[in-house]
Amino acid sequence: MDIAPLRDAVSGSVLSAEDQGWDAARVSHAGLGRPDIIVRVGSVDDVSEAVRFTAAGRHEVVVRAGGHSAWCTLDNGVLIDLTALDTVEIVADPEGGALVRIGGGARWGDVARALAEHGLGISSGDTASVGVGGLTLGGGIGWMVRAWGLAADQLVGAQLVTAEGEVVEVTDASHPDLLWGLRGGGGNFGVVTRFDFRAHDLPGVVLAQLGVSGDARRILAALRDTLATAPRELTVTYMDVPAMDPSAPAGASIMAVWAGTDEAALRAAIAPLLALEGVVENDLGVREYPEILLDHPLPPPDQQMPGFIGGNTLVPSLDDDIIDSLVAFRESAPASVLFLRSLGGAFGDVPQEATPFPARNATWFAMAGAFDIPGLVDDAERARLAAEWEAIEARGAGVYGNFSTTTDPAFAHRMYSAESMAELAAIKAKWDPRNLFSRNHNVVPAV
Repeated sequence: MDIAPLRDAVSGSVLSAEDQGWDAARVSHAGLGRPDIIVRVGSVDDVSEAVRFTAAGRHEVVVRAGGHSAWCTLDNGVLIDLTALDTVEIVADPEGGALVRIGGGARWGDVARALAEHGLGISSGDTASVGVGGLTLGGGIGWMVRAWGLAADQLVGAQLVTAEGEVVEVTDASHPDLLWGLRGGGGNFGVVTRFDFRAHDLPGVVLAQLGVSGDARRILAALRDTLATAPRELTVTYMDVPAMDPSAPAGASIMAVWAGTDEAALRAAIAPLLALEGVVENDLGVREYPEILLDHPLPPPDQQMPGFIGGNTLVPSLDDDIIDSLVAFRESAPASVLFLRSLGGAFGDVPQEATPFPARNATWFAMAGAFDIPGLVDDAERARLAAEWEAIEARGAGVYGNFSTTTDPAFAHRMYSAESMAELAAIKAKWDPRNLFSRNHNVVPAV
């Protein structure tokens, strides 16, 4: 691959395996990737040049925004790294309030800190190091999902570089079909170099951290019943992790976040939980929103991610049978994790057809999986765990692509309804008929 013309055309840098800084440039949270080259763009024009170069050479293109990725590393092809496009600009919204224009390479922690200075917030994920781009294009479930909906629900515009290398401004007025696709349809239609969001007033949040012990089935049933009538300002998570997981203390815990600074309101909303035997209040108080976002640093370059047997599902009703199945899965595999997050509220207000994101009738997001560690898990155990998870997932109404552990192209058909997939395929045929942007949860262009 002759990259000299590309180096001459861009203001950023173009790296190959022979260049200094190569290893640092190809590391991600999944480990060391193995792209053919990396284009660290310095401008939107650089993105256009990189896309044209890739298309002309019929190379594969991989787009990296914040630096997270699928559970496995993304190898081969031209990696377009948007990290330098990380601006955060607040402007007046003609309809009142504030709009936030965020570069495609920005990360949520930086965005949250910039907005907090103005008493504003956007419904993002729960991790500071996650990129705005990947999270939003996949939908974006986070701490404000019940108060404000998905990150994608607040998206009102975007700047996108097409498969032809052209720069287009996308709004409901200019390209309503394309904006619909960007609200949860993944990176199938181009490289988004700027996201425009409608912001919300957020003077702070109230955070409660609860320790949990005893019968998980009883705790989860109480959590479900509490959230069924809770104000939409409240979002909660339940997490049970093994001692081997470095990202969180071992054991079960509940985190509750209130959108606003009314500590008494949060305490009243979770009173049924605090009254349970086995639930202990470890911390409760007002925080700035950026403070509650987790921060996972990049792993050592030589660290390999273990396999993961499981998945996620969007559950309309967290009934006792599903609770039993989820807890039984966790109990049967010591090296496994169970995670749930409450939905409903503003998430459910959005009509199903308004975005590609599935299962707007879901009231809970559930994820479970066992770490596939050599010597600990054999083929029979893998088959058992996979079968148990498939039975659980089948009871849900859809899956969330941002929490998937696969890059199998067929997975996209599990993410979207048949109607949404058909509409996404038609948009894909219009904007990327050659399927240049295929290294994602791929939507194949309609014929």
